[in-house]
Amino acid sequence: MSESIIVPEIVALDVDLGSTKTEVITALAGIIGGAGRADAAGLTRDALAREEKFPTGMPGRFAIPHCRSEAVTRSSLGFARLSRPVDFGGKDGPADIIFLIAAGTDGGEEHMKLLTKLARAMVHEDFVQALREAPDADAIVTLVRDVVEPPARAAAPAPAPGASSPAEKAPGSSTARIVAVTACPTGIAHTYMAADYLTAAARKAGVDLQAEPQGSSGYEPLPPEVIKAADAVIFATDVGVKGRSRFAGLPVVESGVKRAVNEPDAMVAEAVAAIDDPHAHRVHAAEAVGADAEEEKSQLGWGKRIQQALMTGVSYMIPFVAAGGLLIALGFLFGGYELGVKDGNQALGLNIALGNSLANLPDATGHALGGSPVMTYIGAVLFAIGQAAFGFLLPALAGYIGFGLAERPGIAPGFVAGAVASLTGAGFIGAIVGGLVGGLVAYWFTTLNPPRWLRGLMPVVIIPLVGSFVAGGLMYVVLGRPLAWLTTAMNDGLSGMSGASAVILGIVLGLMMCFDLGGPVNKAAYLFATTNLNVVNIGSMKVMAATMAAGMVPPLAMALSTALRPKYYTAAERENGTAAWLLGASFISEGAIPFAAADPLRVIPSMMAGGAVTGALSMALGAASKAPHGGIFVFFAIDRFWAFVLAIAVGAVVAGLLVTLLKGIAWRRKEAVAGQDASAVVTA
Repeated sequence: MSESIIVPEIVALDVDLGSTKTEVITALAGIIGGAGRADAAGLTRDALAREEKFPTGMPGRFAIPHCRSEAVTRSSLGFARLSRPVDFGGKDGPADIIFLIAAGTDGGEEHMKLLTKLARAMVHEDFVQALREAPDADAIVTLVRDVVEPPARAAAPAPAPGASSPAEKAPGSSTARIVAVTACPTGIAHTYMAADYLTAAARKAGVDLQAEPQGSSGYEPLPPEVIKAADAVIFATDVGVKGRSRFAGLPVVESGVKRAVNEPDAMVAEAVAAIDDPHAHRVHAAEAVGADAEEEKSQLGWGKRIQQALMTGVSYMIPFVAAGGLLIALGFLFGGYELGVKDGNQALGLNIALGNSLANLPDATGHALGGSPVMTYIGAVLFAIGQAAFGFLLPALAGYIGFGLAERPGIAPGFVAGAVASLTGAGFIGAIVGGLVGGLVAYWFTTLNPPRWLRGLMPVVIIPLVGSFVAGGLMYVVLGRPLAWLTTAMNDGLSGMSGASAVILGIVLGLMMCFDLGGPVNKAAYLFATTNLNVVNIGSMKVMAATMAAGMVPPLAMALSTALRPKYYTAAERENGTAAWLLGASFISEGAIPFAAADPLRVIPSMMAGGAVTGALSMALGAASKAPHGGIFVFFAIDRFWAFVLAIAVGAVVAGLLVTLLKGIAWRRKEAVAGQDASAVVTA
């Protein structure tokens, strides 16, 4: 049998394969299986699983369902011309031309090349019409091979009568050129996943797309010449776009980062459509004040923009939380927990300034490593540095909320408001309010059009002065006392929690941590826990333990499920499951994102159930963490470590078994349908 990607044996013309896309995909998989190129049932299962993620119907009434599958023994391109069109989700109606790309698990690049070439070819009406008019399977094979298999015998024949070569476009052609920026609050998982999904979707659509993931460890800006040559830009971010003014003048499609993971094809299509749309929203050039501050922010509403600003503040705050919290925890390890009660900063300052004897430092008791003066001194140093890092927590949160709203002009008013929130005891609630006030005041100034002689003073004098006065003054005179009272009441409530109230709070935190796996709800719960961690009391430390434990559940649960029932998952998902063991143990909730993106209706509720169990158990058993991050690797900073581990284990088992049960029900249903339909298919 020929080694070609498409042969007459896997082509079916003018056939009725059913009334739904499930029936059509099942029948096409049966045809490919009947030709000895795949296991029909396995290919059906994997193709349907891929179809559930995104519909594959395309404009022009055709569809290209596709998958990578271990059931495929020879990469194949099945084809059906339907006598009864079937709805595959295309915007212009049911499809009558169906390609099924069946790639082996080692054929990822081949898979994407096929998608790109087919998508480009199908744009040409002459090619599609030739497929609809081809007299037999041999004619279909010839047409398709000329597109997807560059012939060695000739110089690129046309894919269809009268059509130019759609699969191979020379430089300077009409191929759309798009640039994209992706960014999530933590800059770890969603940021890079969104960039990968958009890039893959662009390849499939025959679009030239280059992405700039703005991650937590920095980013490599797109070259200026690439931006200059671009036709449109996609912003898929939950935080502010760094260097937004670089894209001035380009049509822009904008959303949160999760849409790029869930709907990359739609975003690419919208960006392509915006190129020739004179009414498309564009990134506006900076005018009055500075490089990035005055451009029109986006077409997003104020609700979304405030949400993005809050996530920007959290994103920049997290490094201070992690560094300060872990340093404080290490201080406790070396110097004993009394450092949290005695003034470690004062002890350190006196000994550095006056050269006092190490013996004059506070005695280490309880959990110190050795109880020696040297260890106590090291602990005091670590504790003091950690507390200094925590001192920047509220100003950083407020300052970068201001930055998220007004870019650079919002930083100074935000930082000042955050510092005042710290001085007045208004806490993280005050920092959020102050950051919003400072950012909005600064943003209002950037909308003004001052005389040219005044423009140079606006970003460096006028906006910082007035914005800081307004935001700081409101915090001191109006907002500080009420917010401080609210914060004190909340901290007192945390300290006095016990019994049922503590368990209920643990359940709520567990549900929030597992709801969106690193999204705004998850970050809200984490912010609630971490910004009270520098108040050294048992209530705040219990909240931190419950929050961290619940956030560890989703990756561990998915790792467990893939180990228990690997046949329910694709090869790529099983690989993700292996990596998820370490991600979960390290408190990286984003390790479960690939599973949630592929099957949110089964995965997310299961993870929330497990997270709620873990949060409740952690609070009930009294686990307490002095570290804000690190998972099981900060065991030295966790009181009742056995309770912490037990809560995580029980929650992971609950979530893992529940998602496995739900996956199993769906898998058995698909197997039954695939078995019935595949046995009834007659090879065309």
